[in-house]
Amino acid sequence: MQIKTPDIGVDKATVAEILVKVGDSVEIDDSLVLLESDKASVEVPSTSAGIVKSITVAAGDVVSEGSVLIELEAEDGSTGVVEAQEADASQKTSENTPTSLPDQEIMQELSSHQPKAAQAVEQTAQTGATSSIVEVKLPDIGVEKALVGEILVQVGDQIEVDQSLVVVESDKATVEVPSTVSGTVESIEIKEGDSVKEGVLILKVKTAGSAPATQAEAAKPEAAQVTPEAKAEPAPQAAAAPAGEIEVAVPDLGVDKAAVAEILVQVGDTVEADQSIIVVESDKATVEVPSPSAGVIKAIHVEVGQNVSQGIALVTIEAAGQVKAASTPAAKTESAPAVKAEAATKPAPAADTSAPVEQAPVQSADKLSKEQNAANAKVYAGPAVRKLARELGVVLAEVQASGPHTRLMKEDVFAYVKTRLTAPQDAPVAAAAAVQVAGLPKLPDFSAFGGVEEKAMTRLQQVSVPQLSLNNYIPQVTQFDLADITELEAWRGDLKAKFKQDGISLTILAFIAKAVAHLLKEEPYFAGHLADDQKSVLFRNEIHMGIAVATPDGLTVPVLRNPDQKSIKQIAVELGELSKKARDKKLSPKDLQGANFTITSLGSIGGTAFTPLVNWPQVAILGISPATMQPVWNGTGFDPKLMLPLSLSYDHRVINGADAARFTNKLTKLLADIRSLLL
Repeated sequence: MQIKTPDIGVDKATVAEILVKVGDSVEIDDSLVLLESDKASVEVPSTSAGIVKSITVAAGDVVSEGSVLIELEAEDGSTGVVEAQEADASQKTSENTPTSLPDQEIMQELSSHQPKAAQAVEQTAQTGATSSIVEVKLPDIGVEKALVGEILVQVGDQIEVDQSLVVVESDKATVEVPSTVSGTVESIEIKEGDSVKEGVLILKVKTAGSAPATQAEAAKPEAAQVTPEAKAEPAPQAAAAPAGEIEVAVPDLGVDKAAVAEILVQVGDTVEADQSIIVVESDKATVEVPSPSAGVIKAIHVEVGQNVSQGIALVTIEAAGQVKAASTPAAKTESAPAVKAEAATKPAPAADTSAPVEQAPVQSADKLSKEQNAANAKVYAGPAVRKLARELGVVLAEVQASGPHTRLMKEDVFAYVKTRLTAPQDAPVAAAAAVQVAGLPKLPDFSAFGGVEEKAMTRLQQVSVPQLSLNNYIPQVTQFDLADITELEAWRGDLKAKFKQDGISLTILAFIAKAVAHLLKEEPYFAGHLADDQKSVLFRNEIHMGIAVATPDGLTVPVLRNPDQKSIKQIAVELGELSKKARDKKLSPKDLQGANFTITSLGSIGGTAFTPLVNWPQVAILGISPATMQPVWNGTGFDPKLMLPLSLSYDHRVINGADAARFTNKLTKLLADIRSLLL
């Protein structure tokens, strides 16, 4: 079995590291080779279990899609190379003698004729005629890997065709994977937080015996209709166009309509090729539409909240040079019949059969103001939740989130609607009060006082608003203290030169992180969480420390994993790597998740003390201000000491004031004599 270079979105990549050696035993999805391009670093996984027979590349080699990287030998000693000719022969055989082949090969043959956008599941019949087990696999979502954000079903659930099963997220899109079969969920093969790619088994569904075959057969004519269209598109795109105006249109989202959730550029902005310019949302996916070419935004043809369909022009770009092979006129002309045909066969939207508008708790989506649509675009919610909100006329920005990472769930929307419907009707004052996300009234009109100039916050700042607003519900107290770090700083000064030779920046933060991690083992309440019922505290089995990093776009908090198990040198290396990834905007969602304590430092910016905000669901955060030389009384006179201000903010529901004072006192002693960590 040969492992080849996958499609990583660029023509060529460099072999940065080979992660296995000849003779190694590998499992499916084990990383084999690390490839790097100017766009991404990608670990190539094994598609089969076996033993590494040979490695055909070396570090530094330049490879392209299809280049052979590794050859595997099956554990039973057999080897095989799956060539294109053999695959084609196998497919032809399955067409000529379908009844003589196993159901799995029949389904693979059928799926090979489906367009990529239609390959939502791969079905494999495994039992007799009365029922069958169908495997649902991840479709092509346009990226190599994504994270499982949410699993929407449970084992034993009855599901229908097109019902959303799981939510997967990448840095470009949030996609709900639908089912193409109806039946009972037999098993779930993934869990939240897993990294998955196209073809990974998601779950198994027990369905009627003839259902998979029927759906597979139905997919063939549909594929035959779409495939010529897909093949016809590249012809006009292949010709390089001169510099000029390009219209960027809505891509194929697999649905009739989508809503413009966010416009990321303004007229006059200069954009690069592949830069995201508009976010569109359907009931199945949230997608960032990229620019096909570098240039200047000449016109924006849509506005936030507007419903659009495939081929509709979004923006016009004055291209700076040759146009990339993602031209939109072909999409407009060729995709229109497909969209119309699809619209004719689809059932009426669920909104038409919902409750009357007068019973809805708020106004319909079409009547939302620009401010409400803008607020909705900032809310962390999946496509299915947004669709439900549109059907019920709910402003998502007014709904309290209960999901992980302040994600809005369907239950939150239902609870909000129920609350509004059962609220007393004789309270016009409350109904008239326009309340925003933070619970504050609208701003007054400043036109009589010179007017205003609006400047949008960065996306990082916008995403932070809901999280910071949670601090309104935390009874927070801050404990201040001073640590004598005179000897620690002298020791750090002795070590800096040696660390610098190794390319490592040794900051005081590395020592503080190590000391705090040690202390959290003794004081587990400070790394715990208040339970949802507010009757118990959840203690974490591991320590994962958030480290606040200032970037040009705002503050971000990557996570340092298990600092209690690492040396100060290892911590210093990882702090440098996390800071660089934060500044380069290369942090993955996993890099930002799972912290149970946070450290934020002003560094050398200035200031004497501050009160950091507890980052829910954590219960404590340590703030570090710049150290200063101060006179300290020694009993007979004053000694010059380098004193470090500490600010420990904590959730008073979990931590008592005496506990906080004891925590900071212990920390000052650890920092005054770091050798005590060895005792």
